[in-house]
Amino acid sequence: MGTARLLGAGDLVQLTDPKGRRHLITLRAGGMFHTHRGSLNHDDIIGGPDGNVVRSAGGTPYVVFRPLLSDYTLSMKRGAAVVYPKDAAQIVAMADVFPGARVLEAGAGSGALSCWLLRAVGPEGSVVSYERRPDFAEVARRNVMEFFGAEPGVWKLVVGDLDPGAAEFDRVILDMLAPWDHADTAATALVPGGLACCYVATTTQLSRTVEAFRAHGSFDEPAAWESLVRGWHVEGLAVRPEHRMVGHTGFLVTARRLAPGVVPPPRRRRPAKSEEQ
Repeated sequence: MGTARLLGAGDLVQLTDPKGRRHLITLRAGGMFHTHRGSLNHDDIIGGPDGNVVRSAGGTPYVVFRPLLSDYTLSMKRGAAVVYPKDAAQIVAMADVFPGARVLEAGAGSGALSCWLLRAVGPEGSVVSYERRPDFAEVARRNVMEFFGAEPGVWKLVVGDLDPGAAEFDRVILDMLAPWDHADTAATALVPGGLACCYVATTTQLSRTVEAFRAHGSFDEPAAWESLVRGWHVEGLAVRPEHRMVGHTGFLVTARRLAPGVVPPPRRRRPAKSEEQ
């Protein structure tokens, strides 16, 4: 069994107090973390293990962990709104982003989804992220570099409009205002059997996206859904749903690329009751 790497200067860590409040910091030799319950010396954390407990000058205990990507996503510096962990997990799973995959992402936003995609494709894959706004692109670059410790060699961030040219991709992820305008781009960029996944916020966007990919003629029937997450309070026999939940954050649409020249079979539609009469 290998030995776990101890925490060191430059590492990101998450501090959690007894009330469950979380703080993300980067460790620095001689650094201090200040709270209303007293300061905490970074040197008391550096050299210790992941999962340690340290105390502030006021005696408050803090649990120390390297942050999970879901933790980092919710606390990262933002330009555009971030893709929530529940949606990022759905994208990675339902878009089947596999190790070694070639992924096209548009737009990068704050870099949250870029982090999930980069970790999913691994060192043998690649992610090309497009972002139209230079200020958002810079935020995304900083966030990705902070999480991975350096800019991943398999990542290319392009500032400008989506234009993959002749490049081929296994997956195309569209997180933008009007993904329906890029159905043709997705069809051209994807290999046969590849998959397009669109992330949209409103029912109007959902409808236009599904209809555009359905009408394009190069994709199998699109699938659309959303995910809702509800936590549970469990303490002895007091077991109940949490009062707050992560409800609607966005809709996901996926569609598989058909082989060139293949026409999708006609969609079977159940007639409305008025049509049956």
